[in-house]
Amino acid sequence: MNSLHGKVAIITGASSGIGRATAHLFAQHGAAVILNARGSEALDKVASEIRQSGGRAAVVPGDVAQTETQAKMVQAALDHFGRLDMAINNAGMVGQIAPLAELDTQTWSDVMSVNLTSAFLASREQIPAMLKTGGGALVFVSSFVGTSVGLPGMAAYGAAKAGLMGLVKGITADYGAKGIRANALLPGGTDTSMAGNQAQKDWAASLHALKRIAQPEEIAAAALFLAGPMGSFVAGSALYADGGNAAVK
Repeated sequence: MNSLHGKVAIITGASSGIGRATAHLFAQHGAAVILNARGSEALDKVASEIRQSGGRAAVVPGDVAQTETQAKMVQAALDHFGRLDMAINNAGMVGQIAPLAELDTQTWSDVMSVNLTSAFLASREQIPAMLKTGGGALVFVSSFVGTSVGLPGMAAYGAAKAGLMGLVKGITADYGAKGIRANALLPGGTDTSMAGNQAQKDWAASLHALKRIAQPEEIAAAALFLAGPMGSFVAGSALYADGGNAAVK
C-alpha cells in the first residue's frame, strides 16, 4: 500500500462517487492529493477523512470547464507539495437525456465543455508541470457510452466521452517520448448518484456480462493501475472497466 509514495495527484470530481473513492485509494498508497469538485463542503469532508487517516490533501473547489480552476489545481500541487506527477480527470456530467434532434445548442455546449473541453484545459495546465520532473500520468475518465455502445438520449454525452480517446492519442503522440503517459479509463455502470434509482441500476446491470454494476472502489483500482507504476508501459490506450459490457455487444 505504498506504490505512490512521494507522488502528487490531482483528482477532479473528488467529492463523491468514483472521484472520492480514487482520492482515498491514492492517499492510502502514499500520494498527496489535490481534490477538486464544485461544492466545497463535501470536498472538505473528503480531505478531512484523508488527513485523519494520515494522508495529505488540499482542496481546490471550482468548475473544471474554467481555465482558472485548472491553473489553480496545478499551482496548489506545486505550492503545497512541490510537484505534480499524475492527474485523474474524472469530473463530468450527463446532461439532458433526450433524442439528439431535441437538444438545444446550449445543452450540447455544456456537455462538451464539462466532459471534453475540460480535459483539454486540464492537459494544457498539467503537462508542463509534469515535464518539470521528467513526466507523469494523465487518466481521463471516459465511458462505455459512446465508445462500445450508444444509448437512447445520450448522444451528446457519448460524443464527448468518445472524444477523450482522440485527446489521449494526441497527447501520446506529442509527449510520450518525454515521459507523459495518457490513457482513458472507461467504466461501465457504477453505483454512484449518477446511476439513478434502483430500477435504473438494475437495467444497467443487465447490460454487463457480470450482471451487476461496479462499486466506485473497483473503478478507483483501475485508475490506480493506469496512473501508477504497474501501468508504466501503458500509454495511449483505453482500459474498459465495464464488467464485460463491451465484450457482449
